[in-house]
Amino acid sequence: MERREFLFKAGIAAAAGSALLSSCAKEEKGTGPAINSGKKYHWKMVTSWQPNYPVLGEAASEFAKFADQLSGGRLKINVYGGNELVPPLEVFDAVSGGMAEMGHSVAYYWAGKTPASQFFTSMPFGMNTAQTNAWLYFGGGLELWEKLYSRFNLIPFPCGNTGGQMGGWFNHAINSLADLKGLKIRLPGIGGKVLTESGASAVLSPGSEIYTNLERGVIDATEWVGPYHDYLMGFQKISNYYYYPGWHEPTGVLELTINKAAWDSLTDDLKQVVKLAASAANDKIYALSNYKNAEYLEKLKNETEVNILPFPKDVIEKFREISADIMNGIAKTDNLAKEIYKSYKDFQKTAGAWTEISEFNYKV
Repeated sequence: MERREFLFKAGIAAAAGSALLSSCAKEEKGTGPAINSGKKYHWKMVTSWQPNYPVLGEAASEFAKFADQLSGGRLKINVYGGNELVPPLEVFDAVSGGMAEMGHSVAYYWAGKTPASQFFTSMPFGMNTAQTNAWLYFGGGLELWEKLYSRFNLIPFPCGNTGGQMGGWFNHAINSLADLKGLKIRLPGIGGKVLTESGASAVLSPGSEIYTNLERGVIDATEWVGPYHDYLMGFQKISNYYYYPGWHEPTGVLELTINKAAWDSLTDDLKQVVKLAASAANDKIYALSNYKNAEYLEKLKNETEVNILPFPKDVIEKFREISADIMNGIAKTDNLAKEIYKSYKDFQKTAGAWTEISEFNYKV
């Protein structure tokens, strides 16, 4: 047996053990053990990704696989790519309305439903992935996310992460803010609003349409994910300028959403399975993203003539200023948005002080 396979199976066994210990703990507290009724569930998961799309679609598939294995086959999940059952940007409504039990997407797609959802994918100049996971799992972030989505009959979980991203592909050099004027740029979330305030026009479109739109001049620039996905999309063939850093997404939380009624129908042990499977997918996909992005950045450097450049300092500082104004505005939309933003910013300050000390010396 290969070492990776051994470690993977060992991890699954450990996760199953954790679920058992959790059930035992409940019994000791007098709440009774989780009951395995033997009932089998066959659920649908709709996603915003092309079928089997690397990393993003893989996160959904990995979760489904883990859930199947940890449940002993009692929780079977069929994963559907964007447009196979519903369009990519209708996942939220499909799960909220009960058309599918589960969805996999990113929270900032639902800004039109509730502006504070954007805080749970990433914030411009915000926390990195390790810090964000710490906030979600232990700093109250996940509880706030649940509170926000309870308005829509949904239960959310982090389920995969792209890590820090790149700043995007441009058809000409960006030497100053003036070079952004009038550009049509595919960039979702808060980052898109920042670009609009900077003189560009933000455009939201699913991943399957980006290459064609950029090639035909429907858009002048695009952000997608990072070197791995961008290389596979072929942007290096049609665009000459690749900018960093990904100021708009220093992390990229992928979300699992579950219809509340479907969640309530699960036995306690299967709820634990879902939590463990989502956590396992979250860790594995983040590691995969880091590995692939490092590999494909080298390919872009060595195999193409793409100009890989930093945004000018004055452009970044203007983005930072506008970002703060926009996020403060979102925080004022209602009391819950204010609570979420304060929780995030408070933890960012605390985590940043520790990160500066603990990781600074590891910079290459």
